Amino acid sequence: MKLNRRSFIIKLFLALTGLFFLDVLWFEKYIIQWTTYDLSSSENKIKIVQLTDLHINELKSFHKAIARKINKEHPDLICITGDSVNNNRGLPVFNQFLGLIDNDIPKAVIMGNKEYAGKVDINSFRTLIKNQNGRLLINESLKFSTPGRSLVIIGVDDFIGGNPDFSYAATEYDNSEEAIVLNHCPEYSEEIALLNETQKVNVKLLLSGHTHGGQITFLGKAFYKPGGSGRFLRGWYKLNDIKMYVSKGIGTKYIPIRMGCRAEASIFYV
Repeated sequence: MKLNRRSFIIKLFLALTGLFFLDVLWFEKYIIQWTTYDLSSSENKIKIVQLTDLHINELKSFHKAIARKINKEHPDLICITGDSVNNNRGLPVFNQFLGLIDNDIPKAVIMGNKEYAGKVDINSFRTLIKNQNGRLLINESLKFSTPGRSLVIIGVDDFIGGNPDFSYAATEYDNSEEAIVLNHCPEYSEEIALLNETQKVNVKLLLSGHTHGGQITFLGKAFYKPGGSGRFLRGWYKLNDIKMYVSKGIGTKYIPIRMGCRAEASIFYV
């Protein structure tokens, strides 16, 4: 049967509308973009996976796919840079998710603004992470080592809900070592760069999240950025000598769609 012009336009419009909703409601939300970056100048590379802004309240198939991918990649360290849960109800689900990941992979976790806004019990959160072979860093640092290499992981408290203090977090830093800084809200990274002019931490990489990459963007422009984003949106930035990566993150908040801003997890070799 031959279509007339009007019928063709209607069918085309419906098809394109269907594809659009499939993209924003499913593909960009649940088919995770895995990005990989090699910053290492050493033969003894350390492999790090960054996860951020999970906003997890229900364990879904794509969370299981993320865990399978991590187990396959088997990184030396997982860095989770805030907004893992929105409230205490999310803690058991976050625990389930971490339980899908090989327990011998260590984890460094920081707070995000949603943990504070949702009044997440910090002691319960800390214990949960410890039981999953991780450590919650609130203006704290830890030494991380692999055969032939060591790093200092510096975790900064959240800029919006907490009390970030990079100088205090780096108190025990040894100038002979490289550091990875975890900082949820990228706006505070400007302060980190300023403080580091005197602190002199050898920051190999600064990892942030929070912005969701804009979550809904058109031609690379975000319709909205949350407070605490500053001038940052997504991808690579350089602050003095510090390389910073702002991840688009995994979850969504308020509006459960992504447009022009696919969910992301990243692998870094440092």
